[in-house]
Amino acid sequence: MHQFKKLMAPLLVSAALLVGTQVTAQGLFSPAVYVNDSVITEFEIEQRQRFLSLLNAPGASRNDVIETLIDERLRAEAVAQVGFELSEEALQAGLEEFAARVNLTSEEFIAGLEESGVAKESFEDFVRVGVEWREYVGARFGSRLEVTEAEIDQALGSGSGTSNIRVLVSEIIIPAPENRRQEVEEIATRIAASSSQEEFSNFAREFSATATRDQGGRLEWQSLSALPPVLRPLLLGLAPGEVTEPIAIPNAIALFQLRDIQEAGTQAEEFAAIDYAVYYIAGGRSSAGLQAANKVRAQVDTCDDLYGLALGQPEEVLERGSRPVAEIPTDIALELSKLDPGEESTALTRNNGETLVFLMLCGRTAVDNQDVERDQVARSLRNQRLNEIADSFLDQIRADSRIVFP
Repeated sequence: MHQFKKLMAPLLVSAALLVGTQVTAQGLFSPAVYVNDSVITEFEIEQRQRFLSLLNAPGASRNDVIETLIDERLRAEAVAQVGFELSEEALQAGLEEFAARVNLTSEEFIAGLEESGVAKESFEDFVRVGVEWREYVGARFGSRLEVTEAEIDQALGSGSGTSNIRVLVSEIIIPAPENRRQEVEEIATRIAASSSQEEFSNFAREFSATATRDQGGRLEWQSLSALPPVLRPLLLGLAPGEVTEPIAIPNAIALFQLRDIQEAGTQAEEFAAIDYAVYYIAGGRSSAGLQAANKVRAQVDTCDDLYGLALGQPEEVLERGSRPVAEIPTDIALELSKLDPGEESTALTRNNGETLVFLMLCGRTAVDNQDVERDQVARSLRNQRLNEIADSFLDQIRADSRIVFP
């Protein structure tokens, strides 16, 4: 209690100065706001301002307190309409929970408030409305609070990593089936000797099979840690304008030109695992193969949608898994580094160019978060969704209510 008084005494002075003049002039129990059939009095406003000021909490201005009390009155009315009543045990648990935030029991906290001019009933009403509303919206909207595994995966992929180096790169990936391998190797050797960004871009427009060919192979800024591990030291060994030696990847040869490099102001994400799906389409990059890929693209929004397309087909048509970045094939890892969850690429082929790879990024798991309990993440997502639904519901109630300032 001594600690409570010590913390609260200076704040009590400011609280009294804040509310004293207004309350004296208008009368403690005169109406301040009519909310449907109930009234918010000056006494309630004074009590809440004093309470928040004692806690040094935000929202203690008169206007903020009035808005908060209106919302609370609307919540209480909504709960009362369905006949919900908070038990004394639940109320006491809520009081104890709140008091524990300042390392006090509810009795100690209430005694300190009363000595500072805040009535026990004011504190109880504040806690009661909050607990009732939480339980009410949980019961009413609980069916909407399902959290999918994909959403948990996405949440786990939101942590930060350790690398803050960004690179600006241009790419060329040339298909190299066996009957053209020697020809493609000779072209790649010529490209590796490029002396300017313009020359490299011209080669990209002529030879590259990636979606960036029309932009001269130019990629946007990327974190170095998002690129395949095999590529990182090669890029770090280049000066801007220089090109890597030809890199053999399945059914193709790749080259990369470093355009710029910088240290970012914030650390980039480092991922422990990448979740992706591969759907194989016969025909390679032929007209029929690309048309089939367009049909697939039109039918899927997430990786899970691919299971429906693969139903009844051989098991090897669809591959889905989560792997550490270092274990992902270089060409696939490179394409995945360009994608956001739900996006896809058709730049790659397999089976000597006869099979088109429809590659889709499902999600990423951040290093810092890989050991976080999934049920903990799920609870957090449910609470976030519940708050969003409750806020929307309250907005609807308020729009249908009669709020009058005398």
